[in-house]
Amino acid sequence: MSGSTERQTSGAFEKAGGPNVLFTWPVAQRMLPLVGQILRQIRDERQRLDRMQAEKEELDRLRRTLAWPLRSRRYQLQEEIAAAENDLQSALAELEGLGVTLVNIRSGQVGFPTTVNNRPAFFSWRCDEEALQFWNFAEETTERRPIPVSWMKATEARRRGSSGKTELR
Repeated sequence: MSGSTERQTSGAFEKAGGPNVLFTWPVAQRMLPLVGQILRQIRDERQRLDRMQAEKEELDRLRRTLAWPLRSRRYQLQEEIAAAENDLQSALAELEGLGVTLVNIRSGQVGFPTTVNNRPAFFSWRCDEEALQFWNFAEETTERRPIPVSWMKATEARRRGSSGKTELR
């Protein structure tokens, strides 16, 4: 694979799942188990790739003096790296297909596109967090703000409707 899969996203709001995908807080919250599983797969593949590439670089450096077992390992690594890159790209495509933006692969941070005060924003989540508790404007991916309790209460009030019963949406 040429280029890096180290995705540090700025201005990714326009690319996130196409131009019309916007998430509400409850929908993004319900997606966390699936997104977390995909993020763990992405992070694991990236770590695996890093280890294999480091080993291959060392074998490449010594390639003229390698005995057959190490030369064979070098060829095997080429195939394993190609397979891992394909797996990583598939996981990234799955995340993108959901409309979720990978903000930082190392920290496992994603953004669920939304709008706040008619400005592009993200509900921000990292795979080590239990719930969706932060948001940020699209251009401020490193500065995460706590989701106001009033947003969660307003969402709950809309779900309950006027009768006081919970409605499924």
